[in-house]
Amino acid sequence: MYFFHLLRSFRPAQNPIGFGASDFIELTIAAILVFLAIYWRAWISLHARRLAKKTGWCMLALAALPVALRLLLLPRNPVPTPNVADDFSYLLLASTLSHLRLANPSHPLHQFFETFFVFQQPSYSSLFPLGQGIVLAIGRTLFGHPWAGVALSIAAFCSLTYWMLRAWTTPGWSLVGGMLAVMEFGPLNQWMNSYWGGAVSATAGCLVFGSLPRLRQYGHRRDAALLGLGLGMHLLARPYESIFLVLSAILFFLPVALNRIELRRMGQTAPALVLALLPAVALTLLQNRAVTGSWTTSPYGLSQYQYGVPAAFTTQPNPAPHRELTREQELDYEVQSQAHGEHTDAVTSYFERLGSRIRFYRFFFLAALYFVLPAYLFGLREFRFVWVLLSVLLFSLGANFYPYFYPHYIAAVACLFVLIGVIALEHLSQWNIPRWLAGAEAARAIVFLCFAHFIFWYGVHLAAPDDVQAAMIRYETWDAINQDDPEGRVAVNREIARFRGKHLVFVRYWPPHTFKEWVYNPADIDGSRIVWARDLGSAENEKLLRYYPDRTVWLLEPDFRPPRLTPYQR
Repeated sequence: MYFFHLLRSFRPAQNPIGFGASDFIELTIAAILVFLAIYWRAWISLHARRLAKKTGWCMLALAALPVALRLLLLPRNPVPTPNVADDFSYLLLASTLSHLRLANPSHPLHQFFETFFVFQQPSYSSLFPLGQGIVLAIGRTLFGHPWAGVALSIAAFCSLTYWMLRAWTTPGWSLVGGMLAVMEFGPLNQWMNSYWGGAVSATAGCLVFGSLPRLRQYGHRRDAALLGLGLGMHLLARPYESIFLVLSAILFFLPVALNRIELRRMGQTAPALVLALLPAVALTLLQNRAVTGSWTTSPYGLSQYQYGVPAAFTTQPNPAPHRELTREQELDYEVQSQAHGEHTDAVTSYFERLGSRIRFYRFFFLAALYFVLPAYLFGLREFRFVWVLLSVLLFSLGANFYPYFYPHYIAAVACLFVLIGVIALEHLSQWNIPRWLAGAEAARAIVFLCFAHFIFWYGVHLAAPDDVQAAMIRYETWDAINQDDPEGRVAVNREIARFRGKHLVFVRYWPPHTFKEWVYNPADIDGSRIVWARDLGSAENEKLLRYYPDRTVWLLEPDFRPPRLTPYQR
């Protein structure tokens, strides 16, 4: 208790130098790491180098680490509750796939179930591609909860980041990169604490960018198959951005076109690539047919035609985005709206939008890595490192056609961001002053700062007292671990769970309601224990009441604070 009061006295307003508790704790952790680095550096380096050469053990450890760290947080930060429209739509897709179908028949009273990012006609389906839904369905089937699929996808991404880096740098630096991936995209990251994904396309990027240098160096059909598998996985997760992934791969092989012998060798591996890619193409066409009734019309395209959302590519911002935004996205909309109001020229608006989104790339780097990024420029003497920057630029420029931006749009190049940081650290470590390994010490210090940053915030979520945690969380940047129950969904579900039997919940919105949607159902609506429906007025509601005569009926008013759940009065 004394320590807690001492810690509280370190608030900025209560100490002479203005430092807060977070400053002291983070500096203490960094000092401990520096102390360990000085006295145990030889031991740590020796065992780290030995482990780094054992590819299988490293991949297993990097896969298990983010999952284990997140499971340790469950007592204070439980399994994420779906909250935004994307979450619920992907969960519908997972539920549909769990029933071994790509689309569901329309409900006879589908007007009660209209909601964002979900079709009611010509089928009852999610508008999203299959990739994230497959992962959620696997988690639901194997472990009984779709979030397990999210954790597995993060594990695969962190593990394959190390595998990808092994094709670009030494085993030791590859292990450092794998650890950076765990810290950046692991237990505290939005991709692990939501259902709308990011890690699936990031994993696909690892397969593509790890197989490209191997394929060119060795020409094995296995590497060509992995390249095709990565391209197919990304097609299932982010079809539009797959265009840039293919262009990036073509750009990588441009030097091969000048060498007939090497070009012929690459041609011999093409069948393996095509065979690995075909299942994804087939699944995409089958989903198009099942959801829209046309082999060539995608669910995403049909949604734009029927509902106007998700927004099509446009130079002006979407005035009413149908999803909940973080403060970073809200600022993005403000900047874009101002730019559009002042400049109607398409090219000007495009580049102003591009400039306003630079801050979003902080998502892919820990803060300490910004000190070392300029050192990457010394690697541009090699074509492959120039190609890395061109690939990142290609994705950035392509994603900028969207009227809004989320980091998972360019998740395929997440491993390239890790590669840029690792190569920059490697080059920095080679800068020396006579009789002093200045570069190596600086690189080591930056790595330890990354560890200190992660350990500090992870420790806050794991063990900090509630009032200390509440005071610090507001200063946490780009982490998105679930906190409390801001929308009241958990409380409402817990209240309904107190009663046995099946339930029907009419959702009544007040006139100033925003885009916080509550009407979402699984694939089998009639078989669900709880059916969520829109309140369409007493006369219309009677149709649904006659359709579900054996259910307990509730009225939910989500705009009441907190959301009010009462028995429905006919």
